[in-house]
Amino acid sequence: MTSLVDRLASLSNLSEIPRVELEWLVEHGELEVHEPGAVVAPEGKPVEVLWLVLSGRTAVSVDRGAGPRRVMEWRAGEVSGMLPYSRMAATPGDNYVEETSELLTIHQRHFPEMVHRCPEFTAYTVHLMLDRARSFNTSALQDEKMIALGRLAAGLAHELNNPASATVRSAKQLIEGLAEVDATWRALGTAGLSDEQLDVIRQVRGSCLARRVEGVMSPLEQVEREDRIAEWLERHGLEPGQAASLADTAITVEGLDVLAGVTEGGALDVALRWIAAGCSAQSLALDIEDAATRIHELVAAVKRFTYMDNLAGPEPLDVAVGLRDTVRVLAAKAKSRASTVDLQTDPHLPRVHATGSELNQVWLNLIDNALDAVPEGGRIEVNARLELGQVVVRVIDDGPGIPADLVPKIFEPFFTTKAPGQGTGLGLDIAQRLVRRYRGDIVVESRPGRTEFRVILATE
Repeated sequence: MTSLVDRLASLSNLSEIPRVELEWLVEHGELEVHEPGAVVAPEGKPVEVLWLVLSGRTAVSVDRGAGPRRVMEWRAGEVSGMLPYSRMAATPGDNYVEETSELLTIHQRHFPEMVHRCPEFTAYTVHLMLDRARSFNTSALQDEKMIALGRLAAGLAHELNNPASATVRSAKQLIEGLAEVDATWRALGTAGLSDEQLDVIRQVRGSCLARRVEGVMSPLEQVEREDRIAEWLERHGLEPGQAASLADTAITVEGLDVLAGVTEGGALDVALRWIAAGCSAQSLALDIEDAATRIHELVAAVKRFTYMDNLAGPEPLDVAVGLRDTVRVLAAKAKSRASTVDLQTDPHLPRVHATGSELNQVWLNLIDNALDAVPEGGRIEVNARLELGQVVVRVIDDGPGIPADLVPKIFEPFFTTKAPGQGTGLGLDIAQRLVRRYRGDIVVESRPGRTEFRVILATE
């Protein structure tokens, strides 16, 4: 026993602990030797012992949804496992041995006596518990941020794919269309038309280019428009096959009548082909502009969402902007589930004092959870209002609700109702801690068909 006490006293972390306390620890402890790879406390299992590392190295690996990650380690002289006053019910990950280790283990049944007999060692373990909690919280927040970033990247990739594909497709068609514009212009130049005829043709083309086809026609409306134009072409002895290309432009039957009043036969046919080619080229160019604008807006929303250009700490924030950006980056997921996200914000909301990227992480977590909860075709309401001098944000879904016995547990670390691999059980815990950091709170009310998460934030 004396040699073991001497070994403990020689460890730098324990050198200030009175020898009488070290003797008590050795008397009530058991010496264990573990080889590399041994799991001394499996994930999810209750931990009933405290262990002092006499030699070697142990560590804990936690999987929060992004794969196992080593988050802490303990070397000679350090203490781990169950600590006095700790509320840890089970270990969040596997505690394992990395190097052959000697551990002095003390069962928690001895803790009440240890608190009285070893006050300085107990005080030391309390400081360790606080340090361990800070370390776990920091790593948990970082992991949750990475998972949130992964969800954001997946949604963004899906959202960017449509306008990017549209840009490539329209650009290819535009290249082909420009060749048609050039060919029809040359044909028009050799048709022997008078200046007056050319002026009328340019005017009809200009009126067509000045406006886009209004709205999006239904398939039936498009067919009816093509039929009317095809009939007009047949009445004027022209090939009805170009009705489809003319129907895609903004040209009207009245405009066609104006053209027929100054040209006929081959000249009319060439004029119509030139007008159709020009309008089609412009339409493709506008489609490219729309797609590029969509990409620009998405990138801008992500930059605002992540605060990539601002590494500052808490600052005055417009909650409405963060909510809009969050809804935008989750739009792809909402579409994939045929769900509706309705956002309503008070236009005169006062600002709150917070870190933008962290507050947006709260919105992302709540709205993303709501999308997971609702059935296909479900509805989510997000609103922000000023109530009793505070900014109140509500996220309401029409999903099945949270069972009453689980509501008190949803903010507990590592608690999740999702299938394995689909949730870390940290999102709501972290969201609550972030909100409370800014003098706020999160409240939940749930019943079948209506679950409401209410975030209350202090104004500046």
